[in-house]
Amino acid sequence: MRAIEIIKPGAPEVLTLCERPMPVVKAGEVLIKVHAAGVNRPDVLQRTGNYPVPPGASDIPGLEVAGEIVDGDFAGSNFKKGDLVCALVQGGGYAEYCAAPIAQCLPIPKGLTALEAASLPETFFTVYSNLFERAKLTGDETLLVQGGSSGIGVTAIQMARAFGHRVFATAGSDEKCKACEGLGAERAINYRTQDFVEIIKSVTGGKGADVIIDMVAGDYVARELDCLADDGRLVIIALLGGASGKVDFGQIMRRRLTITGSTLRPRPVIFKQMIADKLQQKVWPLIEAGKIKPVIFKTFPLEQAAHAHTLMETSTHVGKIMLTVA
Repeated sequence: MRAIEIIKPGAPEVLTLCERPMPVVKAGEVLIKVHAAGVNRPDVLQRTGNYPVPPGASDIPGLEVAGEIVDGDFAGSNFKKGDLVCALVQGGGYAEYCAAPIAQCLPIPKGLTALEAASLPETFFTVYSNLFERAKLTGDETLLVQGGSSGIGVTAIQMARAFGHRVFATAGSDEKCKACEGLGAERAINYRTQDFVEIIKSVTGGKGADVIIDMVAGDYVARELDCLADDGRLVIIALLGGASGKVDFGQIMRRRLTITGSTLRPRPVIFKQMIADKLQQKVWPLIEAGKIKPVIFKTFPLEQAAHAHTLMETSTHVGKIMLTVA
């Protein structure tokens, strides 16, 4: 099969089209003929040598795919050969065929194409597990999404809004802020020209946000604590601003604040199966009703994966960057 491999850590040009053996399907897995695959920030980190491949996972990048099941172990599932699915995988997505745990497969939502469905798993699993399982966003609580125009951001805005929460977001330009508001953010803040702490305090009557989902970390954490409501929760899912920063532990104690975080890729299949089940029950109907929509910025053919990574590194996109497999 054709696939994209990382010949050595480096710039996008190290992504090279190659011939690889077909994946060997293990117990509990299915083989998917890939129609489309998502490009995500962890793929970039893997390419640069900063995100080691988990033991047993494919070294081919790509964490989400959609396509047709052509073989596999269907025991205990409702899937069969020929079904169209989207799937979260530990690696191997940038290829013509990909092995996926059947527990991490979901039916393509009604009304969506395979390309649109391939844009869902990585961000939807991440957002649901962090906002609703880890941070316990509930009731009439408010959410601040840092990086609202990213793939994670557009998912978090739409999902939280569809569940009835007030949502605010930050982005790096006025155009991106308008896009966030078009997706459901009540107010989007240009972090280059505005103080998100001051604005969030203002629009919440001085209370602050109940939950913040953050991909920056570093020096942002101290400001985010100032931005949280009492009993607020900060969920860190990436470290674009660095892995360390100053924290006022006194404020955490006085105001009962929580700082937490997670990474999805190394979590066991049983955890991801639990998230898949909840997505199908609670989120897929919202997609099929048009209340949550895939946001795809640009699509490249598989052999142009390097161009897709170059675009991602410019951070000019709103939503997802995708690969199609002929």
